[in-house]
Amino acid sequence: MSNNTELKEALNIIDKELKNKGLSRREALKLAGIGSASFLMGSSELEAATVANASDVKAKILIIGGGLAGIATAARLSSSLSNPDITVIEPNPKSVSYQPGNTLIAAGIYTKDDVMYDTKDFVPNGVTVIKDRAVEFDPENNKVKTENGETLDYDYMVIAAGLKLDFGKIQGLEEIGELTTLGDSSKLISKLKDSGVCSIYSTDGAVATWENMQKLVQDAKAGKKVNAVFTHPNTPIKCGGAPKKIMYLTNSRLEEAGARQNAELTFYPNGGNMFGVKEYHEAILKQFEVRDFKWHYNHNLVGVDLEKKIATFDNFWDEKGEYDADLGEYDIVTKHKDVEVEYDFLHITPPMKAPDEIGKSAIGSGKGWVPVNKETLQHIKYKNIFSLGDIAAVPMGKTGGSVRKQYKVLVDNLISAMEGKELKAKYEGYTVCPLITDIGKVMLAEFDWSKKPTPSFPLDPTVERYVWWLLKVYMLKPMTQYGLLAGRA
Repeated sequence: MSNNTELKEALNIIDKELKNKGLSRREALKLAGIGSASFLMGSSELEAATVANASDVKAKILIIGGGLAGIATAARLSSSLSNPDITVIEPNPKSVSYQPGNTLIAAGIYTKDDVMYDTKDFVPNGVTVIKDRAVEFDPENNKVKTENGETLDYDYMVIAAGLKLDFGKIQGLEEIGELTTLGDSSKLISKLKDSGVCSIYSTDGAVATWENMQKLVQDAKAGKKVNAVFTHPNTPIKCGGAPKKIMYLTNSRLEEAGARQNAELTFYPNGGNMFGVKEYHEAILKQFEVRDFKWHYNHNLVGVDLEKKIATFDNFWDEKGEYDADLGEYDIVTKHKDVEVEYDFLHITPPMKAPDEIGKSAIGSGKGWVPVNKETLQHIKYKNIFSLGDIAAVPMGKTGGSVRKQYKVLVDNLISAMEGKELKAKYEGYTVCPLITDIGKVMLAEFDWSKKPTPSFPLDPTVERYVWWLLKVYMLKPMTQYGLLAGRA
């Protein structure tokens, strides 16, 4: 099926679904310019067109983090309360930039300018932003202390601070330390310069990835046999599909240059499958086989020798140990061995963690993330604290698509808590991952707690499609910019 035919058929399906909602496609597009994308992203109602009845309840609300999750939450709260008192603590003036575009920067499709926004342009009326960082939490007394020494009190607090990229956990990269995607990446860029090692999880790193990718392609085109290695760590990460997306895009650029035969592309995931949903796992395996990708499960990157261009992985597996007569079963022993892999191009997905000032505080947990009820997003211990996005201890919840569902649930429940009512809104685990499989193709992986595909339209969700490429490249950014950050999408 040609791209044009597929697009036409997909739009016919979209039109049918819109008609069921009493709308034309033109009318849908008028919904803040993002209506059609809203429907494509799993919307079951006209969320972009509706505004919650404003509540007269009053309380001082403090939001930690002014990224996508924090500003979207502030915007929806602002329009849902008749007398909002909302303060956001955020140190980075570029905190709401479009991070999902990093993969496209790394493949030369976007530039950095395409994803950078000024946070001030998206702050809702009546919301105060303090350019600072929260470093101490006293939830027993409803107080937060900032890096600049200011103490703030609150009635309710929302934790949307994102996570840290822990490059320093990898031997050989200790001096890079911990980074944020949009923070100062000078140590990363300096350390990895001319090494063939890169990472799209920093926006500046994504720019450097494109430079490294072009060199890899040039070498392969010149006849050199090159080895490209892609990693996935042993921690939860944001955008779990990204380590594979950059591999697919590298393949596309090599194919485009007629140099694919000179390159070996290998994926080293820490886990034992390609995706947590069986149907998508199986689809990805078939895609890997067609593209002649290699892969090795249960490999966690633990070291990099930048001079020798060798990556060291901890390869682990379980073996049957001694027999336990009391339990009537054998012990299971995990074995480890170091595996050294030579590379010309190495893409690192770093270990990730909550910032220590949050993860190791009274509002954190033993695993570092903010512990919340996965459905209500209310803190397990402190009932006037809520959390969402990358930092929340919610399974399968570290994508922008997850935030799009989470922040509406959180706002509804936060207002219910303020009004002394039962928390009835439930996050059902909806997550979406537009998995780029080629330049011009995307598999739109949608799923929820059931770990089953939950497609928004009657199209096989395991098929790579041109229409989802259009969604990813052209529609999701304006939907985020004009819908989600306005608290409407």
